Amino acid sequence: MTIIEREATAPARAPGVAGARWQTVRRHSWFVLVLTAGLVLRVLTETAYRPALLYIDSVKYLEGSVATAPQGYQALLRLLDPVGGLALVAAVQHVFGLAMAVALYALLLRRGAPRWAATLAAAPVLLDAYQLQLEQTIMPDVLFETMITAGLVVLLWPGRQGPRVPGGAWPIAVYGSGALVLGASVTVREIGVVLIVPVVVFAALTGPGWRRRMKRAGLAAGCFMLPVLGYLAGTFAVTGHFGMAGNGPSPQYGRAAAAADCATLNIPAAQRALCPTPAQTRALGGVDGLLHNPRSPGHTAPVPPGLTRDELLDRFALATFRQQPLRVAASVARDSVRLFAPVRTGDPQVTPIARWQFQDVYPTYPQRYSMAFFTRLAHAHGSGGDLVAVQPAASFLRAYQLGGGYTPGPLYAVFLIAGVAGALRRRTGRLTDLRVPCLLVTLAAVVLLVSSDAFEFSWRYQLPAVVLLPLAGMLGVTAQKKAGLKGRRSRRAAPSG
Repeated sequence: MTIIEREATAPARAPGVAGARWQTVRRHSWFVLVLTAGLVLRVLTETAYRPALLYIDSVKYLEGSVATAPQGYQALLRLLDPVGGLALVAAVQHVFGLAMAVALYALLLRRGAPRWAATLAAAPVLLDAYQLQLEQTIMPDVLFETMITAGLVVLLWPGRQGPRVPGGAWPIAVYGSGALVLGASVTVREIGVVLIVPVVVFAALTGPGWRRRMKRAGLAAGCFMLPVLGYLAGTFAVTGHFGMAGNGPSPQYGRAAAAADCATLNIPAAQRALCPTPAQTRALGGVDGLLHNPRSPGHTAPVPPGLTRDELLDRFALATFRQQPLRVAASVARDSVRLFAPVRTGDPQVTPIARWQFQDVYPTYPQRYSMAFFTRLAHAHGSGGDLVAVQPAASFLRAYQLGGGYTPGPLYAVFLIAGVAGALRRRTGRLTDLRVPCLLVTLAAVVLLVSSDAFEFSWRYQLPAVVLLPLAGMLGVTAQKKAGLKGRRSRRAAPSG
């Protein structure tokens, strides 16, 4: 037998390691393509702004401030600063962005989503320029977003049919560990405390029997609060004060002042000086200006004897919330729907969007900090050289962002609707039911985004939407798909005639 005949009759050889890897890449080619694009954008971002971007609030995290910010993000800075300075911090945050995309894709595949749907869910966190800009900025938002993603993945991962630990101990451990991770996010940004609501609801809706469900809900709540209480105890031991952090003087004043109809508000004369006119509100820049601008009535109004300024602002805010709750709710709703606008443009009523956009030059804030101050701060944290914006990378990123390189608002709306529809969908089977997972992610998105908007709308505070809403939407699409398949199978199995 010739060599050719032997090769023709020989059994097919199993593909080697390289062949198997290539088949895997081909099978997930769309996701690999989008992931590669996200990686390239991150390399450009790291190259364009050296060593990292600094914002006004970056100072309190770099210099340390127990009173005004939780310490979770500062722990990451202390870990990375001595090794590679601010450039390493930014690089790690970019890795977090890539990791979140991979986690979302893997989770959705595990839950039965088609590959196109899983790729679509991962695309916003990979390609959104506002996400890229904050990954390059020394701010806690990306770490906060990553911890939320990690907690949800832990909670939703055991979705396939498979072995279970006797007595259901493994699922209970999953609920506890997922809740623990989400609770730890509060030590990075205190607004994360609202996530206890979807966590407890999720635990209460899973498992047989109401008693077992209540036990799981209690376990989830306890695990969520464990890192919070531990942090509070540590803060009390160090500072003598039992609290997470302060958001500045009376943060609720800004929303109350922006929403109040002062002509009909029944308040003492001393509080009336806190009422801005509509023209003042516009000139100050809405809620943000009312809170922080020195020309705001909240800063200039005289304080009567026997009160502190914070107490005066709190009384005004409480009177507004009690007497005009519908006006306050309408004000929050107007800000909340900004996320769904087709185009992102500047609005004088909210925090300037330019703060979260790439610039052709290295951005500075001369009214607060000079370039020299930022440079000294960067040098103090292990970064040599000047703070620079490198061309043409910086201009390319700016053109990409302003030219539509972000998740469109209507797409966010579609994701939200799909998530709600999936949560309301009829049951599709004990092991494949996605209603509760849809509810968990959709409720997490709603409570977190709306709670942030209740204090102050900022495009920075909308960042978790790039993870939560696409995940909720594609879980909803998968739920609809599974329900449709089950319906078709039932119709085929039904006897004819």
